[in-house]
Formats: sequence, structure tokens, C-alpha cells
Amino acid sequence: MTMVSTHPRSVRHAFPPGFAWGAATAAYQIEGAVAEGGRTPSIWDTFSHTPGKVANGDTGDTAVDHYHRFREDVRMMADL
Repeated sequence: MTMVSTHPRSVRHAFPPGFAWGAATAAYQIEGAVAEGGRTPSIWDTFSHTPGKVANGDTGDTAVDHYHRFREDVRMMADL
């Protein structure tokens, strides 16, 4: 016996055969390593370091540190 809920959020949809998930990001969101490997400031680095421009003074100086963790990140992407 299959139970089907009538709640709108419980409706399940199937993806068509061959459907492939994807993922994307932007360099500034993940790279970090603001002063490593010959990297020079981007316009976003300059903007985010300007007092009052970004909430809490947040910057991408470390971000999610993909620069140092790329091997682990690629393994996680492959697992997706």
C-alpha cells in the first residue's frame, strides 16, 4: 500500500532519464588566499576592504579556502 500525502510540499517529482545535476560558483566566493601565489587585489578585494561597503566588514580573504583545499573539494564534487 502506498501512502500519498495531500500536503502541497510533499509532492514528489521525478527527474527525466538522463537528467544531470550541476553546480557552480564564482572564484571570489571560494578561493581565498588573498596574497598567495602571485595573486593581486581584485576590484572585489578593494571594494570589500573599503570601510562601510560590506556588512560586518566581511571579505573574501579566506572565503572557503579552496586555494588550500582544492583536492578535498574536487573529491566532494566527484562524490556528487
